[in-house]
Amino acid sequence: MPTVESKDFAHADEVVTFPNGRIELLHVSGGTVARMTFQPGWRWSTDEKPIVGTEWCEVPHFLFIASGHVQVKMKDGAETLLGPGSVAQLPPGHDAWVVGNEPVVGVDWSGTTGGAVSQ
Repeated sequence: MPTVESKDFAHADEVVTFPNGRIELLHVSGGTVARMTFQPGWRWSTDEKPIVGTEWCEVPHFLFIASGHVQVKMKDGAETLLGPGSVAQLPPGHDAWVVGNEPVVGVDWSGTTGGAVSQ
């Protein structure tokens, strides 16, 4: 019989930190869920690109933004602003950055793998 599996970000399975950001990972029922916190000044191409080594973030994301605002720019130049309550699917090939003075906190269900920064 299936059982309930419950975890809490206060006791994350993994924590990845980098300039202006933190990703807490929970491994639940064969999947991974991440809580991302990006401080004002965070930008993927500045803070994570040097770690990952790709020109653009090549990981797809399916995420919910709980607080703050993040601007997303795709390779083709299309831009989208995400804010509190936004749910978005981001395909590979994007950059993103915090807009304003409030940290961005979001939950990502698809763009995380064990130990990986959001490539």
